[in-house]
Amino acid sequence: MDPVLEDTYVASEVLKCIHIGLLCVQEDAADRPTMSLVVVMLASDTMTLPNPKNPAFSVGRMNKEDSSTSKNSKDPSVNEVTVSRIVPR
Repeated sequence: MDPVLEDTYVASEVLKCIHIGLLCVQEDAADRPTMSLVVVMLASDTMTLPNPKNPAFSVGRMNKEDSSTSKNSKDPSVNEVTVSRIVPR
């Protein structure tokens, strides 16, 4: 959170919103809260929120071995097909 804006928000509320957001993007849709539960979570000051599981999508760091500049890197395309430009009719 930006320290310049520190006096304009309640840190615990921001963290709660981030926590609920992470619950909403969990990989398994069955683990995600319903909208009605999200509303209850946002309104409650006493509700204990569950720990979020892995998100459906994430941007992770690559190891040096996984880098595309590695000597042993392979072409990312398995069948060597290029991407075509799609133009509307």
